[in-house]
Amino acid sequence: MAPRKPLSIVQDTRPDRETAEQAVRTLIQWAGDDPTREGLLDTPARVVRAYEEYFQGYGADPQEILQRTFEEVEGYDEMVLLKDIRFESHCEHHMAPIIGKAHVAYLPNNRVVGISKLARVVELYAQRLQIQEKMTSQIANAINDVLEPQGVAVVIEAAHQCMTCRGVHKPGVTMTTSKMLGAFREDERTRREFLTMVSMPSAAPTELV
Repeated sequence: MAPRKPLSIVQDTRPDRETAEQAVRTLIQWAGDDPTREGLLDTPARVVRAYEEYFQGYGADPQEILQRTFEEVEGYDEMVLLKDIRFESHCEHHMAPIIGKAHVAYLPNNRVVGISKLARVVELYAQRLQIQEKMTSQIANAINDVLEPQGVAVVIEAAHQCMTCRGVHKPGVTMTTSKMLGAFREDERTRREFLTMVSMPSAAPTELV
C-alpha cells in the first residue's frame, strides 16, 4: 500500500512567521495588555515556537508511521494492547488543552507493528486541533486501514480545560470515548477482555524487572 500524503490541508497556505507573531501581539493587546512592554516583547516568538510543537501532527502521516510491520510472529494472533498512552492535545473550539491517556489494542492478522508506532499514531492525532470523539475514531481507523487486523479497539480518557478553566468550571471531570472495529465490535467476549485488561492496574516498572 503506497503511503498517502500528510493529511494537512493548510500546509501550502500557512502565513509566514512574522504574520503569526503579529497575530499574537494583537491578541495580547485585545486582552488588555501592552505587547511592547519588557515582559511581553519575546512572547509572540515563544508562542509561535510553542505552536510549532503543539501542532506538528499536521505534518505527519499515520500511513507512513504504521507501514513497517513484522510477519515473524510464530502464529501469534492474540490481543496486543498498549495502555496509558499519555497525550496532550487542544480542542478545536477554544484551543484549550486536552490532557489524557489512550488505550489502543488490535488483534493481529499475520503481522504486527512496533508498539512505539501505536503511541506515535496517538501523538500524531493529538498534535492537531481536535475533539475527543473524532480523535478516537481517527486512531482506530488509521490502525485498521494499514494493518488490516482482525479488530481494533481504542479508548480515550481525558480532561478538557475548556470546561474546567472556563464555561461551566467543572474541575475533576473526565470524558471517556471508545471506538471498536472488527472482532472488538462483533464479539462480546473479545470486547469484554479488552475492557477488563484496560481497567486492570498497570504494572510498576520495578515489577517488570
